[in-house]
Amino acid sequence: MKFPGSVLVSLFLFVAETATALYLSSTYRSAGDRIWQSLTLLFALLPCVLVQFSLVFIHRDLSRDRPLVLLLHILQLGPLVRCVEVFYIYFHAGRVEEPYVSITKKRQMPKDGHSEEVEKEVGQAEGKLFTHRSAFSRASVIQAFLGSAPQLTLQLYICILQQDITAARSIFMALSLLSIVYGALRCNILAIKIKYDDYDVSVKPAAYLCIFLWRSFEIATRVIVLVLFSSVLQIWILPVVLVNFFAFFFHPWILFWQSKSSLPENIEKALSKVGTAIVLCLLTFLYAGINMFCWSAVQLKLNDSDLIDKSQNWCRLAFYYVLRFFENTFLLLMWYMYKTDVYMYVCAPLLVLQLLIGYCIAVLFMLVFYQFCHPCKKLFSSNISEGLLLCFKFFCNVCKPLQTSDTSVEKADLKSPEDTENDVQASCKVNESQNGNACQSVSSNA
Repeated sequence: MKFPGSVLVSLFLFVAETATALYLSSTYRSAGDRIWQSLTLLFALLPCVLVQFSLVFIHRDLSRDRPLVLLLHILQLGPLVRCVEVFYIYFHAGRVEEPYVSITKKRQMPKDGHSEEVEKEVGQAEGKLFTHRSAFSRASVIQAFLGSAPQLTLQLYICILQQDITAARSIFMALSLLSIVYGALRCNILAIKIKYDDYDVSVKPAAYLCIFLWRSFEIATRVIVLVLFSSVLQIWILPVVLVNFFAFFFHPWILFWQSKSSLPENIEKALSKVGTAIVLCLLTFLYAGINMFCWSAVQLKLNDSDLIDKSQNWCRLAFYYVLRFFENTFLLLMWYMYKTDVYMYVCAPLLVLQLLIGYCIAVLFMLVFYQFCHPCKKLFSSNISEGLLLCFKFFCNVCKPLQTSDTSVEKADLKSPEDTENDVQASCKVNESQNGNACQSVSSNA
């Protein structure tokens, strides 16, 4: 039975980040910074409440008679109780023979074009551990993008305004960045396991390393770009954030309304249609929060039973990163044009270059992951290099007619009077052979 290490990591990040946020908010209160104290507490407590809700929802405790567990979740102690329960199950597994086991069928990764189906017995203890690991993975994603990401942006913004980095704030920002990267990593793993649920997926350490580096560079550069832009154009950061957020929030709903399908009914049997709609709204809210800072690794499909699109669309991936690169470049140029004396001792061109290169490095690690380290790359209908080549050819074909028309116009404009007279004389020679002396009148007019 696999050791539940991911549960420990999720609990450590949750407790450490919450405790550091509470301490940092007390220092803001002592310094008289009520606004920073309120925002720090908001971004610390809001994800805590959502994490408790997600754990209760995934374990279906609302439909079970467990009042003590619900009380502990209300007291924000749910993750601690769940972690104790996980290790109790883990260390007591195998001591007593389980009367009931379930049999699961998983397909192995194809070898030489053939894939074998393997049956595996799963006991009740292992099934409970799987549910706990899945719940903590989803809680880590919520904590990362609805708490840690805005928290890291806020604390970095405060550092720039105050031109000071305290020890507590630096530790807090490091924990927040680690929490975001870990949440993005869990998001990638969850997407792989949901898309390829019929296969026995095993993620190797090289894949974890690639995802970690990819997400670290992507998220760090994105947060720094947003903070730099907001430090010089405070009013304009709100439209940028709102356009990004609502574009990703409404996009799945627009596709759902175009499909004219009904709401999925397998989310929770006890939920009504209104409850299902509320859960889907919370899901799209989280989806928009993820895409604000990095690629979500999945495309929501609200009319599907699994709620995600399982097709591999390289063009969508390429479009996201190209658009995000141009957006980051534009925001950095705006910061460079309107930077204040706060950045007097900062080499602005070098900083802009470093951030753009950092984002390109993130894209490079992403390509390495999908090309060489993805656990299910053998199941791809086309690899990422072929997909990106098709996207490149598509853009070239779109731009080719424009280039052809521009070239013809330029050639016509660059013709000299001598070339024009030569063309006239050449046409006259042709006409002379047909009409006699018509060439003379034409040359005299020229």
